[in-house]
Amino acid sequence: MFEGFATIAILIGLGILLAQLRIIDDSGRRTLSTLAFYVASPALLLTVLEDTDISAIFSGNLVAVGAAVLVSVLPSLAVSRWRRHDLARSVVTALTASYQNAGNLGLPIAAYVLGDTALVAPVLLLQLVLLQPLALTLLDADASGERLSLGKVLRRPFTNPITIATLIGLALTVTDTRLPRPVQDPLELVGGMAVPAMLLAYGVALRLGPLPGRGVPAIELAFVTTLKMVVQPLAAYLVGRFLLDLDTAALLAVTVMSALPTAQNVYVIAARYDRSVLLARDAVFVSTLASVPVVLVITALIA
Repeated sequence: MFEGFATIAILIGLGILLAQLRIIDDSGRRTLSTLAFYVASPALLLTVLEDTDISAIFSGNLVAVGAAVLVSVLPSLAVSRWRRHDLARSVVTALTASYQNAGNLGLPIAAYVLGDTALVAPVLLLQLVLLQPLALTLLDADASGERLSLGKVLRRPFTNPITIATLIGLALTVTDTRLPRPVQDPLELVGGMAVPAMLLAYGVALRLGPLPGRGVPAIELAFVTTLKMVVQPLAAYLVGRFLLDLDTAALLAVTVMSALPTAQNVYVIAARYDRSVLLARDAVFVSTLASVPVVLVITALIA
């Protein structure tokens, strides 16, 4: 677990250093974020889903994780509606309160804490096939200024590179198809840029922007962080224990996975659409720090 956290911290620190030395400026940060969004992330998602075991995805764990996401999203949307936020801001705020760092932190935690990397698969499926495509569709619609219709909602996922790659990866794993090496190898190389580019861009943003906690109202940051780090794992535990009657190992898995911090690609998405960028940045920072003691406490109590 600490190896996973250390890897993230080192790359974010490198981004801060590169910004401090003026090697990467704000235009470079935007380039890194754009590259991660349009090129590297689609390649990474395709190759990850291609190797996912379907039987490990469709289980009681998926139900518990999905219920926990819903419990954290609904209060966020309710508050956004009460405060009359626009659609894009509401979507990004909901993502900060619910979207787990299942890739570059969930995988090492699943390996080192839970002993099985397949346990992160339900989270990946829920986020990559449902939550992220829906959020991107709403953000695309808001950016275009068009009114949403059923046809537009159904078409828009097929115009977004991340969603297209997700669907292709899922189709490959369902049909047990492997890409030829001349295609697979370049995709893996390009996909390898996704996580470093996200983390470096995030580190640059930390150095060039306001200090965490000063760019957004403290109460707003505390609200989304509490939803993500307290409400979501608690909901996963309650659903898993009292509704699904999961065994101890599965209960630990869904609770720990739901206690993962806000993912860095939420910041990338916020930067891409220029909505609630500072909130996304600060939520990633605060929830990542909070996840260390939260995961340790969950592991000690349940395991």
